[in-house]
Formats: sequence, C-alpha cells, structure tokens
Amino acid sequence: MTQDTTGFIHRFEPGPDTARPLLLLHGTGGDENDLLPLGRMVAPEAALLAPRGGVSENGMPRFFRRLAEGVFDEADLRRRTGDLAAFVAASRERYGLGPPLALGFSNGANIAASLLMLRPETLTGAVLIRPMVPFAEPPAADLAGRPVLILSGAMDPIVPVENARRLAQQLSASGARVEHRILPAGHGLSQADVSQALAWLRSLQRPEAA
Repeated sequence: MTQDTTGFIHRFEPGPDTARPLLLLHGTGGDENDLLPLGRMVAPEAALLAPRGGVSENGMPRFFRRLAEGVFDEADLRRRTGDLAAFVAASRERYGLGPPLALGFSNGANIAASLLMLRPETLTGAVLIRPMVPFAEPPAADLAGRPVLILSGAMDPIVPVENARRLAQQLSASGARVEHRILPAGHGLSQADVSQALAWLRSLQRPEAA
C-alpha cells in the first residue's frame, strides 16, 4: 500500500505489459485490494493500478459524494474526477506506465465514466460494470474510437438497465465504440462479468482484420 503526493492510497502490481495497464476502481465500501484478483483474471499480463476512493460514506470508501442513492453531488464528482486524473498522470510517471484502460465496478464505474467525459485523455477505454449516468447533462467529449464495454445486470435493483442504456448512448454520441451487454445478474459481480470482460479485452489486442 502506497500513498503519494496526489493523496490516493493505492496498490500497484507490476506486470510485463506496462504499455496497457488497468486502472481498477472499486465500488462503495471497497478498497484498493478489492479488484486486484479480477484485474489479474481478465488481464494476466497487465500492470495493475488500484486507488482507494477518497470519500468516506459512513466509513465506506467511495470515489465521490452522493446526496442519496442514485443522486450524485455533481460538483464533488467533477472535482474528484480531476483529482483522479492527476493521480493517474503522476502514477504513469512514477511507475513507467502507458495510458490505462479503466475497469470499474458500481461507484468506480461511475467515476470511470466521468473520467471519459471530463478527462478523456486519461483513459484508452473502459470496462464499466453496473454503471449509471454520472451527469444530468452529459459534458461534451471527444471519445473518437475509444472502446467501452458496459455490463448491466438484468435484475439489478440499484441501476435500471434503461439508465445504463442512456449512458451507452451518451458515450456513443461522443464517438466511443460502445458495447452494452445485459447479463442475467443483479448488482453484484458475477462469473459472467469476468468471462465477458476477459473476452472483450482479448478482442482489443487482436489486430484488426485487413
């Protein structure tokens, strides 16, 4: 566990593929250790960078504040998205990394979506597991060709599929190459999420057909 000048407690796990690291962003109540096993399963060669969210909600780490379930403090989200982008930039220099692809779950997926919208230069793409629309009015962003996988749960009691569908439309409108898949799952991580993320990440590494 390390803390650097950006103020994020985090874990860094080296891997032979430093050019395509994963930025692992946990859900509410998680920490910098939560998604390391998932990251290693879906990208065995990748370097892994996993920060802990800097907000505490009743003792549970989060990446930004919310006013109620599903109601975000958008000013705080914008500020903390900038903080996270600065952390990524500092970590890339410190560990010798290329720009990361984000793998976020729930609250972590939401701030990853915010990073794509507000600081698109930070990420090469994202796997968003159980995300929802982060902003009432989506910021304009240039995501031309940026790959994004959205994994929703058909039985998710927290995020309606329609909300995630709206996020997919917003990112597509900004130019991202979005795949939105609806799995037979609730809000929690499932084996299907692992399989889908693994196959999708592998497909990104295959050269395009001539």
